[in-house]
Amino acid sequence: MLILNHIKTDCILTYFKTIMRKQLEQTERELKIRNYSPKTVKSYLYGLQEYLVFKKDNLEILNQENIRNFLLQREQKGTSPQSRNIFLSAIKFFYQEVIRTTSKIDIRSAKKSSSLPVVLSRNEIDSILGSIQNSKHKLLLSLSYGAGLRVSEAVSLKVKDVDLLELTVHIKQAKGQKDRISVLPEKMVDGLKNLIAGKKIDDFVFASERGGKLTTRTAQKVFEKAVRKVEINKDATFHSLRHSFATHLLENGVDVRYVQELLGHQNIRSTQIYTHVANPKLKNIKSPLE
Repeated sequence: MLILNHIKTDCILTYFKTIMRKQLEQTERELKIRNYSPKTVKSYLYGLQEYLVFKKDNLEILNQENIRNFLLQREQKGTSPQSRNIFLSAIKFFYQEVIRTTSKIDIRSAKKSSSLPVVLSRNEIDSILGSIQNSKHKLLLSLSYGAGLRVSEAVSLKVKDVDLLELTVHIKQAKGQKDRISVLPEKMVDGLKNLIAGKKIDDFVFASERGGKLTTRTAQKVFEKAVRKVEINKDATFHSLRHSFATHLLENGVDVRYVQELLGHQNIRSTQIYTHVANPKLKNIKSPLE
């Protein structure tokens, strides 16, 4: 009897995995048809798989209490609000766009924690860039700060995306599948000209020694090594270069709407967070403690 029960359990598990795999494949196909970014597709499929494993059976039947229990479990495991919201979006997409249920999923997104971006001062930026001996790596960080690039955008830049005459950088199919134009620091022209000399227009600006583009992790390691070298005691990441770009532009008096365009933010509220760290009046206030 025990052997028969074991065989029966194995059959159920095999059937469950087959059904789940089929539904994940259907979801992946629908996401790609709608031109979701590879990063979003990967995140949605991971979140959906986690939920389907949690649900265990009747995967195609919408159960809102079950979804709430799943999200609560993830919260108790320490999953961030941002990740839980991605899980919820993936579940909604599955039931509304793949299963085509007519029932509305009436579950609100988790409230995100409010935190200010880590911004490096101009002196800290100079110290970081000055500590890098490798010219390609120095240009990589310089351009990421000078044009406000995400790490994925920086390593994906091709020769044809950089206009040394117009001093512009064309970022293609960035976050949200949108193109945008950003500024190119004039002081970088000679260095970039030397870096891309002899390259074809479809070659990567920051190519790997082994061919292809640098990985995002390699770029992050370059930044992390430089930060450690100059002993900056901030929780700075590669993305802090982009935060610093936005903050310093606002401090220079650039209108927040123009900064929004340069960063490629769809919502002005995403850009306005930098006004909290770029307020010159606040910086001029002295503490009463003398």
